[in-house]
Amino acid sequence: MADSTYRGSSSAAREVELLARIGEGDRRAFEELYGLYHRRMARFLTRLTRRYDLAEEVINDTFWAVWRKARDFRGDSLPSTWILGIAYRKARSAFRAAARLPQQNLDGIAEPLMLETPASSEELRDWLNQALALLPLEQRMAVQLCYELGHSCEEIAAIMSCPVNT
Repeated sequence: MADSTYRGSSSAAREVELLARIGEGDRRAFEELYGLYHRRMARFLTRLTRRYDLAEEVINDTFWAVWRKARDFRGDSLPSTWILGIAYRKARSAFRAAARLPQQNLDGIAEPLMLETPASSEELRDWLNQALALLPLEQRMAVQLCYELGHSCEEIAAIMSCPVNT
């Protein structure tokens, strides 16, 4: 379910203002933006990998890029689209690099799905997470951007730098 506090026009205007202030080096604005996005991005990334250290690394890399590039934000998209586009590219690179390491963390590998019906909504959520883990990274990210964060197809295309029909 999408978190509606991030989707309103007033919050988008506030985020544009924060990005402008960050572009001028305002640390308090950066802290506020970080607070608005950290939990949301952590939820998105930990659904893609169970490696919390890797998810936090991607979040930190993303916000480092936001700090450095906030002045470049021109408002051609929503701030959330711009920020999550950065996070998407950072995550894709980090996940691919982690997959190449010889000592892979087996906690992030899904077990095969069971064929019986789930007994509870928590069990169903676990099954869905296992099924998502079987998808290629880009498909998993697209599903999470849509169903977890509530982005439209057009926003997802902008975040992932691909055509809408992809």
